[in-house]
Amino acid sequence: MDRLRIDKWLWAARFYKTRSLAAEEIGKGRVEVNGQQAKAAREVKAGDTVSIRHEAVTRTVVVRGLSAQRGPAPVAQQLYEETADSMAGRERAAEQRRLAREPSLSIEQGRPTKRDRRDLEQVRRGWGDRWSAGLD
Repeated sequence: MDRLRIDKWLWAARFYKTRSLAAEEIGKGRVEVNGQQAKAAREVKAGDTVSIRHEAVTRTVVVRGLSAQRGPAPVAQQLYEETADSMAGRERAAEQRRLAREPSLSIEQGRPTKRDRRDLEQVRRGWGDRWSAGLD
């Protein structure tokens, strides 16, 4: 076997859990082969460069082997070799996530206090039966 469909190879190399997930991601344009957007039926061969975008991280790998069967992870890792730029980019992204501020710290007010809720209820009672604050 010297060529294999990209969706099948991504599944066998354990980038995606199912072949249909791989095909779906390819359809969304998140996979490129040799710098060109791929379709699920696109065939890859040893030596091709595959870029896979997952969330904010792009992994670039070089195809080293082909397999039509999904095997254990150590065997799947022998099917590709990740480029040095890709590994450095993943490490930078992991470091940024680690150093990023906690999202909950950006909330300045938080939940309303009992006093705030009473004030809101008093304002709502003043609206009467109207459903909006606009004038009729």
